[in-house]
Amino acid sequence: MTLLGLVLLIAVMFSIMAGTNTWAPRLGLDLQGGMTITLTATNPTVDPESLELAVGIIQQRVDGLGVGEASVTTMGDRNIIVSAPNIGRDDLVDLVGATAQLEFRPVLDVGLGTTGGEEQAEVDPLPRPVGGQGVVLDVQEVLAYQPTQQDYEAFEEFQCSDTPSEAMDQAQVVCDEEDAYKYLLGPVGVQGQSVTDATAGIPQGELSWAVSLTFDSTGGQRFAALTSRLVSNPQPTNMFAIVLDGTVRSAATVQAAITNGQAQITGQFSPEEAQQLANVLRFGSLPLDFEPSQVESVSPTLGGEQLRVGLIAGLIGLGVVALYAIFYYRALGLVVLGSLVIALSMTYAAMVLLGTAVGFTLSLPAIAGAIVGIAVTADSFVIFFERIRDEVRDGRSLRSSVLSGWKKARGTIVIADCVSLLSAIVLYVLAVGGVQGFAFALGLTTLIDLAVVFWFTKPMVMLLGRTKFFGSGHVLSGMSARHLGVTQQSLLGRRHRRKEA
Repeated sequence: MTLLGLVLLIAVMFSIMAGTNTWAPRLGLDLQGGMTITLTATNPTVDPESLELAVGIIQQRVDGLGVGEASVTTMGDRNIIVSAPNIGRDDLVDLVGATAQLEFRPVLDVGLGTTGGEEQAEVDPLPRPVGGQGVVLDVQEVLAYQPTQQDYEAFEEFQCSDTPSEAMDQAQVVCDEEDAYKYLLGPVGVQGQSVTDATAGIPQGELSWAVSLTFDSTGGQRFAALTSRLVSNPQPTNMFAIVLDGTVRSAATVQAAITNGQAQITGQFSPEEAQQLANVLRFGSLPLDFEPSQVESVSPTLGGEQLRVGLIAGLIGLGVVALYAIFYYRALGLVVLGSLVIALSMTYAAMVLLGTAVGFTLSLPAIAGAIVGIAVTADSFVIFFERIRDEVRDGRSLRSSVLSGWKKARGTIVIADCVSLLSAIVLYVLAVGGVQGFAFALGLTTLIDLAVVFWFTKPMVMLLGRTKFFGSGHVLSGMSARHLGVTQQSLLGRRHRRKEA
């Protein structure tokens, strides 16, 4: 049954690959190429602590796109170099340079923007961060704010190509992302620093992506007061806008007061847009102002050549292992080869599927980690097979040696894999960039080794041990009496020994 279960698992993995028409893993920067951007701090003075803090924030942002294949390093006293695979120029610039100036402002008036547009659908209310000039007013002063004639004139004359005012204690005119609508907004009601967490996903019972936000106690109280007042106002003053870097990302009608410190940004988000917004909000603003001084593409030529040479060396190594397994274990070596084929198939399928699911990218360090993990798989076979041989030499029959040998080898195999898995976890947590990819691949192949040994190698050897070819110790089976250094009677077991026992 375990063999059948493993076959079904592999069939499901490849069926998913076929269903999504995805047959190749996502390649890392060194294999596929990508973008490298140099950010230069524009502040008059740059202290090393702020620069290192910026490196950490940017590393977290780019790591949010995949599994640790981005490199973020400092150069000199005011430059940061970011290298990331599988990402376009504009996306990378927007991601690492975003300042996350997020604000929640009450809506005072709404008009058509530059492009005009259809009526905007209502969305759920949300909270936001803020930046800019001036001071943040008390929430009651925000709610009591009345737009002046000058505010209305600015609203009428505003074009979406104009630069919005950044004053936090005054009215602001901004447009949405499509320039379809422009909004006259009141002072900032809630600042972005009050957002403690942000996650992207599809809420239960919904069909579209959303970004869920959690406020600290101060932000939660201000947001509760804001929504409690706005809910009873007439349109459009019963709405608040979520403004990110001078653009309305969502304008929400307040349906009820939100007093639990949690809110949700909904709208026509794609998965990528929702995740990018959540990353920027979760990892915060940069402590310094940066501008991209250089953006260039990275060629995969060198990595591709290294991969080609590495694959050739790997195939030679597997060929040597195969020849040695056949020479030393005879027909039992076919179990080794079958186990390695199963492990390679599962590893490849897992890397392809994880590339789609969590953004895992295959780089040279990740390939090295996978090779080390597959080597651990080969060690598991040796432990099991040699334990069987030891049991036969101790006087057990071949068939009983298979079972007793597995019971004694099982603990050693599990402990060895657990040590390897623990090393991979520690390395993944403490490392960044390519080393993190190495650790992830090592942990993945170690888990696959456990599955292969328990679900394929062990039941396959049990089945073969029951056949006449292996059970009688055929000279080509790898379990012959001469090959094991025992007598044929000892190999087959004696009836009187079983009776005495």
